[in-house]
Amino acid sequence: MPAAGIGARMQADRPKQYLLLDDKTVLEHTLERLASHPHITGLIVAVAEHDPYWATLNLPSTCPIYVVDGGNERADSVFNALHYLSTLSTENPWVLVHDAARPCLRHQDIDLMLSTLINHQVGGILGIPVNDTVKRVDAESAITETVCRQGLWRASTPQMFRLQALKSALDSAKQQQLSVTDEASAMELAGLKPLIVEGHSDNIKITVPQDLALASLFLQLQNREM
Repeated sequence: MPAAGIGARMQADRPKQYLLLDDKTVLEHTLERLASHPHITGLIVAVAEHDPYWATLNLPSTCPIYVVDGGNERADSVFNALHYLSTLSTENPWVLVHDAARPCLRHQDIDLMLSTLINHQVGGILGIPVNDTVKRVDAESAITETVCRQGLWRASTPQMFRLQALKSALDSAKQQQLSVTDEASAMELAGLKPLIVEGHSDNIKITVPQDLALASLFLQLQNREM
């Protein structure tokens, strides 16, 4: 789990993963969602060096949690976590990479990913089909094109790949100085074709202040469904 970002768009006094969401921080909610799933056997969290907030968290005790230093970019943080995992395991397990700022992940979506991808040669990601009309604009915000939305999806997380394949893909992209914004893009640059698995649209990523209120509503609705 990459959790070293500063979340500048939140304009808060701390990184967004440490903001309060109801009675817990965003990151505590996210960790609990993953740690409580029966098929997740451990978590590795990449946090910023000298992070003053991590030590204050109330961590779940249902599975081991390890901490590594994060990097300047998301891909660096993920690579550091994968490298640490490779020192713990001589096998080549499936890994799930999940955004620290997505606290509303449903267990049903993890279950669907596992059942869909467990025998796939590459792996894949959660995503949501694009339903809105999509516009392309120029530097002055003038519309230049209405983009056909057929086949367009919004990438989400978790993203699920084999440890060694993902580690190699991220390392290769870095060596070539190629920018990757998620794990799937690194795998794509390596010539592989991940699958996309449709998830719930309430698995939002907290990015701007109003997202906290929306996430709170989604968590309340999910709790009522349990």
